Amino acid sequence: MTEKRSLIRSLWQKYLLVTLLGAAVGVLVYLALAAFGGRMIDEVYMSSENVARRKAKIYSAFSSYVSARGITGRDSAAVARWTASHDYVTIFLFDTGRSQQLYAGGEIVSRAAEGYDPAVHGKLFPVRFADGLYQIAIDDSSQLRQRQVVKIISIVGAGLCFLILEFWYTDRLTRRIIALSKEANAVSSGELDRHIPIVGEDELSDLAASMEEMRQSVIERLGSEKRAWEANAELITSVSHDIRTPMTSLIGYLELLRERDADAETRRQFVDSAYGKAIELKDLTDQLFRYFLVYGKAEPELALERADALVLLGQLLGEAEFDLTEAGFTVQRIDFEGNCTLVVDPIQLKRVMDNLVSNIKKYADPRQSVVFLSELSDGKLGVTVSNAVSPDLARRESTKIGLRTCEKILSALGGSFKTRTEDGRFAAELSLPAERE
Repeated sequence: MTEKRSLIRSLWQKYLLVTLLGAAVGVLVYLALAAFGGRMIDEVYMSSENVARRKAKIYSAFSSYVSARGITGRDSAAVARWTASHDYVTIFLFDTGRSQQLYAGGEIVSRAAEGYDPAVHGKLFPVRFADGLYQIAIDDSSQLRQRQVVKIISIVGAGLCFLILEFWYTDRLTRRIIALSKEANAVSSGELDRHIPIVGEDELSDLAASMEEMRQSVIERLGSEKRAWEANAELITSVSHDIRTPMTSLIGYLELLRERDADAETRRQFVDSAYGKAIELKDLTDQLFRYFLVYGKAEPELALERADALVLLGQLLGEAEFDLTEAGFTVQRIDFEGNCTLVVDPIQLKRVMDNLVSNIKKYADPRQSVVFLSELSDGKLGVTVSNAVSPDLARRESTKIGLRTCEKILSALGGSFKTRTEDGRFAAELSLPAERE
């Protein structure tokens, strides 16, 4: 079944098939019409009754002509003029001795000494010429004209059948092309929810499939752009709020320092507070820079390399553990068992861990342990970083820039990144494809 479809998949092959089919139908129609017409001539037109009726009509016309003009039996020119005006009629003229003169096409074509032969000449008709009584035999070959008419009708019928099949196929192609053109115009005018139907298996169906894929890709791209725009709008709103808070405090401290004549201790407290707010602004701008470094491109630029998962993860988690310990956190590590290989960009993976450590420092409760758990299962290496949520988190607002950056990087590496909060603990779960050794 598949092979048959593939043999007539091209439009020119289908056109050739329709042409051959039209030619075959045309030949059959020609043969059928010719056979039917020939039979009608033989059985109806050439029936004895009709032949006799036509000869009687010819005899009457010829007799009237001879009588009206007083023509003699020897006036060959007069007889020739009459036969010239009557196609497919031959006159055999016999005198009293029944020797014959043959008039055909307006001329005496022969003279013969042979006498009358009924098998050849048929019935004789008496005609009174000016110089006496003669007898004529009439040969009516008008069936030749009828056969010519049948041939012409057969050719015309065969040609019409051929043209009808060609027109049907061409009209079908034209309708498909017009339909595709309308669909393309509708999509180009913005009707992206309009499905483009795929009909048949040929170049036009391939074109329709390509147009449908293009429509789907446009929808996906517009959806991605819309989501990116919404995410950026949300980010700008959140960052503007976060920047405004420390900026307002910083301006307030600086105004106090400029307008008040305070002692050295008070001035030092104002400067320390202003410095702290400046550090907060720096952290926010750093996060914003990291976000646009990742989201400003279609995909992060990766320098992939094969790495021993145990070594790479030990280094990344070890550095994170050291950093958190220095910040006053207690860290528990549960490493996976076994050996496997990762195909990753170590720098981008380090950026993920830095973002998670930065979040822990800002939003985790340092009185409770931070847990690093790694597992190897079903061809994937999973790492879960969990921490207790700080009690005063309600007074802090997060832009989630770091978490969005992590999700973008993990997606580019072929993995996944999820977060969840349960029973006062926050967990970030990242997963990467792993090859067991």
